Amino acid sequence: MNEPIKSGESVADAGSGSSPSGRDSEMLFGFWYPAIRSRELSRGRMKPTLLMDIPLVMGRDQESKPFAMRDSCPHRGMPLSFGRIEGGSVECSYHGWQFDTHSGQCAIIPSLTSDSTLKCDRIFADAFPCEERDEYVWVFVPDSPTSRSFKQPLPPSPELPKFGERFRLVHFQAEMPVSVDQGIIGLMDPAHGPFVHQSWWWRSRRSIHEKQKAFEPIPMGFRMSAHTPSSNSAPYKLLKALYKAPVTTVIDFVLPNMRFEQIRCGRAWFSSRATVTPIRRDLCRLDFCAAWHVPPVGGAIGTALRFFGPRFIHQDTDTMTKQSIGLKHQPKLMLIDDADRPAKWYFALKAACLESRRSGTPMVHPMAGPVVLRWRS
Repeated sequence: MNEPIKSGESVADAGSGSSPSGRDSEMLFGFWYPAIRSRELSRGRMKPTLLMDIPLVMGRDQESKPFAMRDSCPHRGMPLSFGRIEGGSVECSYHGWQFDTHSGQCAIIPSLTSDSTLKCDRIFADAFPCEERDEYVWVFVPDSPTSRSFKQPLPPSPELPKFGERFRLVHFQAEMPVSVDQGIIGLMDPAHGPFVHQSWWWRSRRSIHEKQKAFEPIPMGFRMSAHTPSSNSAPYKLLKALYKAPVTTVIDFVLPNMRFEQIRCGRAWFSSRATVTPIRRDLCRLDFCAAWHVPPVGGAIGTALRFFGPRFIHQDTDTMTKQSIGLKHQPKLMLIDDADRPAKWYFALKAACLESRRSGTPMVHPMAGPVVLRWRS
């Protein structure tokens, strides 16, 4: 296997373009990101938000389709979110300029006289493609700052894998005051569980033991190959006892920010996706979405998830908040041995993606083939 990062190498040397603290990490453009929950948008009303340091105004058009525009009128910089939706356009509150909600093309400039030669249809506010999946509104953030340079067709927005038409769905989210890089490598870190997630319903510090997992490259990411989940986690023990069948799980990480996990046990399945989305360079948001079909206890699973899920996520976000105190001093950081190998792959994948776009050549995957990692957790 091509090993791009040596054990003990600092995060700053991992090819990510980040500072040693990770507080100035380079964000990956040219991807879909979950910008907002679907339920937060209603027809006729606009909502300002921030995504990748880009101020956005989002809403729904007359057909309830979501839209996203840069929250800035190209005339004088007035936030469009102070305006209103007028038909299929957003009207600026300052001078009444109107822009199509999906293309951003200017349709009306009220101050123009009948003999004006200014062609307002040549003026655009930045608009971004939107798609709605899994009760999120996803926004495609291009490499280029203008909406008129998108390469068509765009790839579809990510969708949570489901293994049947009948399922239940749940969502959680939380903000973390760290860079997207720190958020992502925390998401994929396999060694923090017995320390951060010590709970009677999950695992204890005394449960630490050696683990061995196989990994393989996949397009734009890597996979922890199908395996039996950890024997020191109570939910997996319960699932195995309930269905009298082996439990298997597959975990994928895919650029720019997604961790997928599918758990199968007989006719039961559980599928989840966690994303770490950059809001600012020093702030990211964790979005967790899960679907499952676990008869006859699907409702009980939902109740348990809604009770334990926020507590589990709080343990992670509380850790990130504490870590951010240390990162303010820009310490030198390290990635070591097999437990940190997924983090090394992430930085190498990110660097390979950026280099591919810079050079116009196909992306070279940092993993040459399958590999087995060993660690204790």
